[in-house]
Amino acid sequence: MKSIIEKIRREDQLSGYTQAGDKQSHLQTGSPSTNRRDFLRKTALGGIALGGFMTLPLEDTIAQATSKVNRASYPSDLKITDMRVATVANHHIIKIYTNQDIYGLGEVRDGADARYALFLKSRILGLNPCNVEMIFKIIRQFGYHGRQGGGLSAVEMALWDLTGKAYNVPVWQLLGGRYRDKIRLYADTPGVQDPKEFAEKVRLRMEVQGFTWLKMDLGIHLVAKKEGNIINSKYWAPMAQYDLRDYMGYGNTLHSFTQVQITDQGLADLQNYVAMVRDAVGYEIPLCADHFGHFDVNNAIRFGRAMEKFRLAWLEDMVPWFDIENNKVLSQALETPILTGEDIYMLNGGFKPLIDARAVDIIHPDLATAGGILETKKIGDYAEENNIAMALHMAGSPVCFMANVHCAAATQNFLALEHHSIDTPWWENLVRMTGSKPMIEKGFANVPLDAPGLGIELNEEECKKRLGKEHGWFNPTPEWDQKRSHDRLWS
Repeated sequence: MKSIIEKIRREDQLSGYTQAGDKQSHLQTGSPSTNRRDFLRKTALGGIALGGFMTLPLEDTIAQATSKVNRASYPSDLKITDMRVATVANHHIIKIYTNQDIYGLGEVRDGADARYALFLKSRILGLNPCNVEMIFKIIRQFGYHGRQGGGLSAVEMALWDLTGKAYNVPVWQLLGGRYRDKIRLYADTPGVQDPKEFAEKVRLRMEVQGFTWLKMDLGIHLVAKKEGNIINSKYWAPMAQYDLRDYMGYGNTLHSFTQVQITDQGLADLQNYVAMVRDAVGYEIPLCADHFGHFDVNNAIRFGRAMEKFRLAWLEDMVPWFDIENNKVLSQALETPILTGEDIYMLNGGFKPLIDARAVDIIHPDLATAGGILETKKIGDYAEENNIAMALHMAGSPVCFMANVHCAAATQNFLALEHHSIDTPWWENLVRMTGSKPMIEKGFANVPLDAPGLGIELNEEECKKRLGKEHGWFNPTPEWDQKRSHDRLWS
């Protein structure tokens, strides 16, 4: 060992990097050096780069180089000891602890209950968190479509973060490697009616913030207040509020049961709105649309055909995702791609029948419902085999965002990832990046190339400014320690 270190030190003093940009290039590309000296320098002490210490005496070099080594991290001996939650800016962030000095971060789906995750604590205590797939199979029966998939998905995210830290590699590497170093983001278009103000905000999105893909809400709520635009709307008033507490209300009534219709006048007003957006955005930028309202497939076809001249990138959730036949009817009737998926849990739970039926043109999982990072990659891979692309829905904190970044990096047929908090100035500050790159640059997320796990740690000071009272700052959760049921699904 001493002879290797002495040799590295002498060679490093003589040569350094052959080109000034070599080191930065390696951080950006992650590609291994073909230089034997560089290989030895990186691997002599367990993979730790020693370049900055080569002018020190031998003993100081060893002390400095190993000062940040987690000597307690023995992956095969890891055991889960605790799970806790903190609610930050209405996002439930979970932390899974181990018997060693490492932990993992995950996030419950936006709008879901933290107890969906805490319920799983008693099922995973004592297990090795690096056995991610086995643990997933133990707890997957407790997930379901919509927000009910949020707890299991949060646990799965945290397990991958923990495993990456234990083995000192990024999560994307554990998934089989990456296809890209930057993740394209899509941003919402601002909800402003005044054309001049709207155009200025869109200019900001593209020219200043750097986004190359935009999404807008295009629902009948935009024109519902004008008399003669919508048929049967007043029966459901107020339609725009979508009061989901009322089981028999508009927001909880399936599309084909509302008998809401759009008049020609209403469609014309919606066309005028989209024309204003297209004038501001132009035709180089993909522009997709969402939140149409609850009306049947016949009105959806009329709506879609009225929008075809604007060449939208997709029409999202025009009918419920589980209505496979009518999704297929829409896909065959319209030139604009049909997309769904943000409320679907697992590949076999819902995505596979949609894909097998060729009922959609693009899938749109929300990783925090779909089953987490690996399950979402499996969904994307299956879609790829069937020549279907994948975009990713995301409305969470930076914890969930970075889980999506790793999944997107490792999935070939990926298109774009939603960024739902562009205009929230403190959003990125909820975490600190542990690698050398910022989280987002000019409309793209950077894939962490030189940081283990998800590549983030919580910014405690910033998080506590927006901390909810219910759970505190990762307070103990002993009430969830005890398993009280026999969970096996077969005898």
